[in-house]
Amino acid sequence: MKRLFLLAAIGLLLFVSACGTEKTASAEKKEMTVGFGVGTYEEQFRKGILPILEEKGYKVDIKTFSQNMQVNPAMKEGSIDASVFQSTAYMEGINEQLDMDMKGITFVPTAPQGLYSQKHTSLEDVKDGTTVALPNDPVNQERAVRILEELGWVKVKADAGTTDFNLSSVEPDQYDISFKVLDPAQILVSLQDVDYGIINGNYIANAGKKITDALKIENTPKQHRIIVSINKENENKQWAKDLKAAYESEEFDKYIKSQDKYDGFILVDSDKK
Repeated sequence: MKRLFLLAAIGLLLFVSACGTEKTASAEKKEMTVGFGVGTYEEQFRKGILPILEEKGYKVDIKTFSQNMQVNPAMKEGSIDASVFQSTAYMEGINEQLDMDMKGITFVPTAPQGLYSQKHTSLEDVKDGTTVALPNDPVNQERAVRILEELGWVKVKADAGTTDFNLSSVEPDQYDISFKVLDPAQILVSLQDVDYGIINGNYIANAGKKITDALKIENTPKQHRIIVSINKENENKQWAKDLKAAYESEEFDKYIKSQDKYDGFILVDSDKK
């Protein structure tokens, strides 16, 4: 009799434990808040990713910040769960600066930088004193200067950083270029004031223009391609896995390829090769 009672007790305990596990699984978070800076990445998410997540039963809150520098502090304080606006290089710099532990879980279709002009139709017009507008944040500025370096217009010192880049690392090469440093979002509307401007491609696409119209397009290295960022402690959460899967899905790939505005973007599948 005691043995039967013991077996029954063990069975009941296992049943209760299983129910508890099932309850925990069913209580898995089905809500997320995703943060964005200004540009096309929110539209990609809203039209291409949100329907996939909603079909899985997620309630998603989208927060758009007027300045990129506001996004990561929001992640640190917990008001957003994920962000889509920054590169790996930028994220790593912020991790150190703000004592955070963010991780990129996948790439997103990324707009390369390009060299544009309203005054010139050719790169051959460059000369000493030519004015070039550059982004004011270190990471995007380093990217921009590498385009000029590839053209042979400037030289970049070997010890130039990325997240701490500044123009003291730049020297004349074939030409003595004059730089005008602006907020990245302002360069497009300031092209009439300079000879050339290096513009992040998401601003070009957002303005209804074509990335492929650039006089020179960046060969964007992976460290500068846009990622989905989360706090590392969440990387094994189901919502994070589902968010990653949505960006890597065939459904999202088809959406991006069906939109002319994303011509010239570096696609997610190109980063998995």
